[in-house]
Amino acid sequence: MQQTATVLVYSDDANTREQVRLAAGRRPAPDVPRVEYLECATLPAVLSALDKGGVDVCVLDGEAVPAGGMGVCRQLKDEIFHCPPVLVLIGRPQDAWLATWSRADAAVTHPVDPMALAEALAGLLRERRPVNSGS
Repeated sequence: MQQTATVLVYSDDANTREQVRLAAGRRPAPDVPRVEYLECATLPAVLSALDKGGVDVCVLDGEAVPAGGMGVCRQLKDEIFHCPPVLVLIGRPQDAWLATWSRADAAVTHPVDPMALAEALAGLLRERRPVNSGS
């Protein structure tokens, strides 16, 4: 098993990024690697991090401003070769169709439910492709 996995967390809100880190913890499940978080507050920071490679899973805030996580997810799926799996945080369960439109691999509602987030993140870590070391 890989020693650590890098999870990119995108939100313009530092509290949301903290909620994700605290909810998933350092190891979302016993059978997945320890997680290191890479926090991004802007779309350019997300694109730069993914261009550098080494990101195993992305967690994107669907309510982020000015670039919402669902639009960012769709852009990443269109533009990043071997895009890592993406989990989007949606504002309400009725927004699940938007997560599908964005091509997200998983979605959980915000405010973050620690059990649901850890379960979804662990599932994506289990299914992820080998780490992309650059575009």
